[in-house]
Amino acid sequence: MAETEKLVIISTTGIDNAEKATLPFVVATAALTVDVEVVLILQSAAVMLAKKGMADHVNAPGFMSMKNLLQNFLDLGGKVMLCSPCVKDRNIAPEDFIEGAQLVAAGSVVEEVMSAKSVLTY
Repeated sequence: MAETEKLVIISTTGIDNAEKATLPFVVATAALTVDVEVVLILQSAAVMLAKKGMADHVNAPGFMSMKNLLQNFLDLGGKVMLCSPCVKDRNIAPEDFIEGAQLVAAGSVVEEVMSAKSVLTY
């Protein structure tokens, strides 16, 4: 039996650039539809995309809305990890994030990257 391939996507772009913030979710969701395990790591301003209600305000022309992309990604089994220091720096409480988002530190990021076949950054 073949082992599932794994893709890690690291995004640092937040709500100030809808197109660039949307692209990692488009690629991540596409990968999930072809049975690739996907871990989406949000760092820097990108952590705001996982705050409840924030995705509702991100709409890049020509793409599905961020709200729908994020929900589809989660529904297909994608994992969202958030940079703990980035969250702390923005004074966001863990309960303010979408269900399933996981706070992680650098060690977890390294572990995910080292276990992946490919890593993309945005």
